[in-house]
Amino acid sequence: MTARLVHISCPDDASATALARSLVDARLAACASVLPGMRSVYRWQGAVEQAAEVLLLAKTWADRVDALVEHVRAAHPYDLPEIVAVEITGGLAPYLAWLQAETRANPDA
Repeated sequence: MTARLVHISCPDDASATALARSLVDARLAACASVLPGMRSVYRWQGAVEQAAEVLLLAKTWADRVDALVEHVRAAHPYDLPEIVAVEITGGLAPYLAWLQAETRANPDA
C-alpha cells in the first residue's frame, strides 16, 4: 500500500477550503493544501474554455482514494470535477507514516 497525492480543481478559495477541511475531518486525507491562482484551459462541451481556479492537493493513503473520490463528487460544485490521484513513490519515511496513521479511524491503532 502506498500514499497518493490527489489533485482537485475547485472554482474558488471558499469551496476548496471547505472541501479540504471536510476531507481532513473525515480522515480521507491527512493534509490538504489549497493553492490559489491557477488558470485552467480546457475543452468543455465542444468549446475551449478558460477559468481561474484553485488547486486542492490532498495527501492520503491508497486505500482511502475511492472514499475520497466519492466524498469530493458529493460535495464539489462542478458537474464533472477534476479528481486525479497520483502514486507517491518516495518521501520522508516519518511523514509517510504520519500520513498513513492520520487516514485511519484511530490513528494510534
